[in-house]
Amino acid sequence: MKETALQEGNFVVYPAHGVGRVVGFEKQIISDIELRVVVISFEKERLTLRLPLHRIASSGLRSLSSREQMKEAMKTLKLPSRTRRAMWSRRAQEYEAKINSGDPLSIAQVVRDLHRSSTQAEQSYSERQIYQVALDRLIKEYAAVEDIDEQRALERVEEAISAA
Repeated sequence: MKETALQEGNFVVYPAHGVGRVVGFEKQIISDIELRVVVISFEKERLTLRLPLHRIASSGLRSLSSREQMKEAMKTLKLPSRTRRAMWSRRAQEYEAKINSGDPLSIAQVVRDLHRSSTQAEQSYSERQIYQVALDRLIKEYAAVEDIDEQRALERVEEAISAA
């Protein structure tokens, strides 16, 4: 990750939590060891993450996707769903792994595959949960990249899905 992305006020993506904002840097002493940490706030989740600077590379923390990467993710939403006939528990594990990868293209695949129109059969509770997590992650990053509010991002994502 580029050092410039770790400036106060910048958005970053932490794979397990999605889009957060760098709020500062701190020194912490743990067991007589001084650590420098970056402090990242995930406002909607009311979560503050303190990540040691030496763990950034291994944590998967990254800067926001480029507009090009988000365009590719939006194109993915327009493609036909690729739902495999595997057992739901197996597919759920694969979907969760894609979401936790933090990759917008993989997250868009999950949104596309789990989206149900009003004419399709209703989703199970776990399908809805996974779909909602993927949709939220995609919307938050899309909104941050495009500098729009999350409601407008949701509208654009829904437009892309319905174009499929």
